[in-house]
This record gives sequence, C-alpha cells and structure tokens, in this order.
Amino acid sequence: MAIDKKLIEQLLTDYQKPEDIIGENGLLKQLTKAILERALQAELTEHLGYEKHGPAGHPRGNTRNGKSQKTLQGDFGELELETPRDRHASFEPKIVAKRQTRWTGSTTRSSRCMRGG
Repeated sequence: MAIDKKLIEQLLTDYQKPEDIIGENGLLKQLTKAILERALQAELTEHLGYEKHGPAGHPRGNTRNGKSQKTLQGDFGELELETPRDRHASFEPKIVAKRQTRWTGSTTRSSRCMRGG
C-alpha cells in the first residue's frame, strides 16, 4: 500500500529538526500510537462481528466495554496505548497481545514478546 504524498507533506508541515520526527513526542511515535490503536479497534470490530454503535451489537450479548491503558516499551521509549475491551473478555488482540509489554515495531515478534516479555 502506497502512502499518499500529500498526506506526508501535510504531516511534515511543521518539521524543523529531527526531534520533530524521532523525538520523545515526535511524529513517528504519534503515528505509531494512532495506527496501533486504530488497528486494535479494527480487530475488536472483527472479533465482535459488527461496527461500533451498530444495531447488530446489543442482541449478541458481547459488546464493547471501554478501554484499558497499556504501556509498551520499545525502541521508541514508552508508548501509552488505549486498548479496547469487550464485555466477555474474550477479545485476544493480535497486533499487541494481552500482557505484552515490549514492542519492536517489526511484523515478526519473538515468542518472548508474545508472552509479554
């Protein structure tokens, strides 16, 4: 998937120094957080089988049940994520697993990371 060049230009509008991209509150960390949280929401939607606020949700019994805070440690430092929950606690996220505390940003994670590492 190609990233729109106009989007990149828009994201880099205020770029002045490397810390604006790779610093403690830089663009890469903000994008990582936003993308991971959006992916977690998509995984929960797939798990539940209906969109957020969808009419199909209530009769099924298992619904969204707020969010929990999770702190990941990685090459980027600490990253605070809001991870969604379901009422039955049966949601097992894949991109950032339950009890996982380390993340390297790669698509292949060691079994140590999958165990919460």
